[in-house]
Amino acid sequence: MNKKISIIGLGYVGLPLAVEFGKKYKTIGFDLNKNRVNELKLGFDNTGETSKRKLSSSIKLKFTYNEKDIAKSNIYILAVPTPIDKKNKPDLSILRAASKLVGQYLNKNDIVIYESTVYPGCTEEECVPILEKTSKLKYNRDFFCGYSPERINPGDTKRTLTKIVKITSGSNKTTALFVDSLYNEIVKAGTYLAQSIKIAEAAKIIENCQRDINIAFVNELSVLFSKMDIDTNAVLDAAETKWNFLPFRPGLVGGHCIGVDPYYLTYKAEQLGYNSKIILSGRKLNDNIPNIIADNILSYFNKKDLSNIKGLILGVTFKENCSDIRNSKVFNIHKKLLNKKIKLDTYDPYAQKDVVKNQYGVDLIDFDQIKINYYNFILIAVSHSEFINLSIDKYCYNKKSLVYDLKNMFNNPKFKRL
Repeated sequence: MNKKISIIGLGYVGLPLAVEFGKKYKTIGFDLNKNRVNELKLGFDNTGETSKRKLSSSIKLKFTYNEKDIAKSNIYILAVPTPIDKKNKPDLSILRAASKLVGQYLNKNDIVIYESTVYPGCTEEECVPILEKTSKLKYNRDFFCGYSPERINPGDTKRTLTKIVKITSGSNKTTALFVDSLYNEIVKAGTYLAQSIKIAEAAKIIENCQRDINIAFVNELSVLFSKMDIDTNAVLDAAETKWNFLPFRPGLVGGHCIGVDPYYLTYKAEQLGYNSKIILSGRKLNDNIPNIIADNILSYFNKKDLSNIKGLILGVTFKENCSDIRNSKVFNIHKKLLNKKIKLDTYDPYAQKDVVKNQYGVDLIDFDQIKINYYNFILIAVSHSEFINLSIDKYCYNKKSLVYDLKNMFNNPKFKRL
């Protein structure tokens, strides 16, 4: 096959794929966001994940928002968001729309590969029927599918796409071997060929469910130990001296994966008549952590009128050293404190001001504005490396000011931890 590849979706997952495949094959990077496409054409990635040098190294890559440009491809890789709605149910609208788009240009013997995280069975139960209906072609006779779940870790400069083992799968043996071989061409760490698409889907989703449950456990410990006046992180430091103790730390659980994917698995479980106990329990606890943090801050001041209290929140992204604010739980804390009439300044060196304002209605300040202010409390919500050398005392109103070091960045007894 003369490989001609189209990547549908140029976010944190799709762009690295487009860059790597664009070094070897004629590749179309497609996205509906015209501004995103135009910026990439100029060599600028506003997520900060890909450099201008890397973009220019992909000599066979073309960026476009014109859907007709994907028409001559014979391999389609879909890397679009799969969020949840307000009721924590899977929102497959973007995935369905992308499938319909590809279906319009699908030809005989083409291969469609999905990377988006879904519940087991979703690819063949939801996406394939759309491809069939739109293309008028028959699955596993006229066209074929694969599933290779993304393992992108935003902000991680060491574990990039090519350095993480990639799970692959296909709708039949021939397709599975083809998909596996295709990814082996760009993934230096190698691939793992799963027995079926459904197994590959399940493997991806339990990776994040496992992390969510483990974080929920240490979050619950932190709540319990705080009532005992015990330093949770000191307890974990001691416990981690045992070789098989898992090194998880308490904190906020946001982002595009860990805080979302468990709801996909439990949604499928409910369809089958099974009500999850452990998974949803962990989710509920982690979703409540922002309320606990906000309540801890409010209880420190212990008064009804908080209008004279001024606080600083350092960091709003869902994790350190990246610009990704998807499903960030820092904004939940921000909203609750603001509802109590507390004055708040919010600073993040990575997050894009216009995106934060657009999605959450929060105005980020510049660092220079911090220098001219004093605060009754400072919440270190994200462990950006830029915060490590901050002289926190300089920005405290007085010695009674609260420094809430959520990420345990500073080893100082006066810092209050979760």
